Amino acid sequence: MEIWHNPRCSKSRTAKAALDEAGVAYTERRYLDDPPTAAELDAVLTKIGAEPWEVARMTEAVAKELDLKNLERDRARWIEVMAANPVLIQRPIVVTDDGRAVVARDAESVGRALDSE
Repeated sequence: MEIWHNPRCSKSRTAKAALDEAGVAYTERRYLDDPPTAAELDAVLTKIGAEPWEVARMTEAVAKELDLKNLERDRARWIEVMAANPVLIQRPIVVTDDGRAVVARDAESVGRALDSE
């Protein structure tokens, strides 16, 4: 299991604490320091079952600078932009060993990630 995590984010800290409490083994990926490649991001989005614009942090300053709200909804282009600007990726994301991934922003979604672990 892996958690894409930003330790400054309360939702990330809460998800990480839930994983700790559940006693599961996981790798912590501080995705702002170790950004995913476009291919990794594409794979995780596929596992989540989401398009990049559905998990983009549109309130970030860089989203406004890039005028993301008006960017054509082309999956490859959005993934490229998000990989180049990882702060735009919603957090935390938990990737399970059985090939699933969830945006784990609440207890219910963390629970879904833990269901088969």
